Amino acid sequence: MSVSTSVTARRMVAAALAAGALVGSASVSASAADPRFDRSHVAISRVQSNAPGFDDRSARSLNAEWVEITNSGRRGVNLNGWTLKDKDGNRYTFRHYTLAGRATVRVHTGYGRDTSRDLFQDRRNEVWDNRSDTATLRNDRGRFVDSVSWGRHHDRNHGRDDHRGHGRDDHRGHGHDDHRGHDGR
Repeated sequence: MSVSTSVTARRMVAAALAAGALVGSASVSASAADPRFDRSHVAISRVQSNAPGFDDRSARSLNAEWVEITNSGRRGVNLNGWTLKDKDGNRYTFRHYTLAGRATVRVHTGYGRDTSRDLFQDRRNEVWDNRSDTATLRNDRGRFVDSVSWGRHHDRNHGRDDHRGHGRDDHRGHGHDDHRGHDGR
């Protein structure tokens, strides 16, 4: 092989490597900017699974059973089509609702008039098991957003890799011990 062929071959290899590096960095930048890869600022912030007093299926009892969803981001998030589900498959689907930035909505089990701070599932029976259950929030595409479990029979992380303590040690307001939030926030 001549010296000029060797230099030309090296230049071609170097050019190919440089082009590959540019394409690779462009694809990394594109995926980093893709909003599908952003983590949601929406999460389950508290659960009142055991309404104070007797579980008598009254409006008062059913509406004292709730799950709070918080948006910690600055921008509102359209929750239309998102679902909140228990481990038995009871599902609430958000309809025509946008959770404002830095805001919380309380999803009550019973009947009532929906507002920006309170939504109602319009159920006549309790949903959340007092002893052990899991509240799971999914977006409108069915992708996992967050879950909170309580009681003895649940998986500690529910597929999480961020280890925010959503298992046995999670004390975000379960049962009678939660005295936060009963004053209208």
